[in-house]
Amino acid sequence: MNRLLPHEIVFGCFLIVTAVRLLVAAGPANTQTLLYFCAILLNVGAVGFCLRWPRTSTWRLRFVFYIVALNVIFIDMRWSIPLISAAKHDVALWSWDMRWLGGSPSIWLEPLVTPWLTETMSLAYGAFIPYLLLTLILYAWGDLVPARAFYSGLFTIYGIGYLGYTLLPAIGPYVAMADHFVVPLHGYWISDLLTALYPIGTNRCDAFPSLHVAASAYILAVDFRYRRLWYYGYLVPCGLLWLSTVYLRYHYGVDVLAGVVLAAVGLAVAAHVRQCDDVAGPVERSGS
Repeated sequence: MNRLLPHEIVFGCFLIVTAVRLLVAAGPANTQTLLYFCAILLNVGAVGFCLRWPRTSTWRLRFVFYIVALNVIFIDMRWSIPLISAAKHDVALWSWDMRWLGGSPSIWLEPLVTPWLTETMSLAYGAFIPYLLLTLILYAWGDLVPARAFYSGLFTIYGIGYLGYTLLPAIGPYVAMADHFVVPLHGYWISDLLTALYPIGTNRCDAFPSLHVAASAYILAVDFRYRRLWYYGYLVPCGLLWLSTVYLRYHYGVDVLAGVVLAAVGLAVAAHVRQCDDVAGPVERSGS
């Protein structure tokens, strides 16, 4: 138990690399630079506090830091990423779709577009965020053994994914490649709501990789082991979510493929942590 978990190393590296890049680009007094260095200090403090007093409550604190950091940093990227990488890489991602996939999955799906399908896809896409937040909370307040494995894999995914946002910032084909689409997407009130909220919720740099795909695939696979009823309940909506990422033109095909690879990485990390905890034995795992 008295060791860093994989996600703490990976997410910590993301924080450090980004903080240094902001320090060079914007200086030490910049608000974004200070935010990242504060996040590093809070991260070290939460981990150190838990290592010094390894109790169930301090483990909860250690988890909660990442839940909060994930959301705060995602929103802040709207201002921090342009300071270190002003260019958008949508053209490169589009060209990778052309070269490696033979075309754009979003264009392939245009013949299927109907208002009701758009509404269904919008519901599947929009429902992921509350589902993710609920899952984060339930695992944080659940048994520590599956929670350690779950968070290690998930926040490894987010650490790598966020680094991808900073290295290849892109807004997505729905904006950058809008002139390539012939069929407009029209739905009903859910679609209208998503269309209105999406520009507010995006940081305008979050296309590559698709963390909607990576995180949802990861959660689905973990639920198969720990929450089988949740797995069966989420199976169809999750499949629709994956399809919605390209149907709604929020992501390129390569974003989705990168998300699948990230999910596999997260699952490997979670399996490793669980194996280590199984070897450690119930007394050490208890956090008491």
